[in-house]
Amino acid sequence: MNKDTYHIHQSDGQTPGLSACRRYELEERHRKSFARYGYAPDALFWSSRGIQKARFRVLAEIGISSGDSLLDVGCGFADLNSWLRGEGLVVDYTGIDISPEILNKAHQLNPQLNLHCGELFDFSWQDQSFDWVVLSGTLNWKVGDEGEYARQVISRMFSLCRKGVAFNMLDGRTLDNTRLDDLMSHDPERIVAHCRTLTPHCEFRDNYLDHDFTVYINR
Repeated sequence: MNKDTYHIHQSDGQTPGLSACRRYELEERHRKSFARYGYAPDALFWSSRGIQKARFRVLAEIGISSGDSLLDVGCGFADLNSWLRGEGLVVDYTGIDISPEILNKAHQLNPQLNLHCGELFDFSWQDQSFDWVVLSGTLNWKVGDEGEYARQVISRMFSLCRKGVAFNMLDGRTLDNTRLDDLMSHDPERIVAHCRTLTPHCEFRDNYLDHDFTVYINR
């Protein structure tokens, strides 16, 4: 994959993914948040850098090592790459995000990175193109489909990995969806059950933050 590039992709409407209406809503929500907060965790709807970093640490603990290739789904400002480097982990990083404004800022901050604007289903990477595929927070948006989009994303992420997938979600055991407005929590048991249709090599973690869980899927 070519370095030093910034691309915008548009869905052709024929592949799985968000409806055009839902996609527009999410893009607008992020455009407004970036206009209000700029380069800050609030623009990505994180409550603090500390919580963001706690999630990053758990994702990395799947086994990410220097020299590995990594796809970050919903990369925001590419802060995961900066955090990994701060931990001494230098990876071949690719990031994708649905927000043109946020990704443009990410490119300004990290011109050396391979960054693409779009959602996961906009891209035609071959299976097992990356060692690791990770996602932090991106599947917490309410899209009105009872978790079907989340399952599609998880399945596609697994198809793209050579070593494994790590992702986090809001925990439906402790968060009531009727009180979350635009956000959505998930039933960990149902999510893990779906992951085990892909491979039995799954691990569940909920010991790092309240109301959050992480799943590892290993090849």
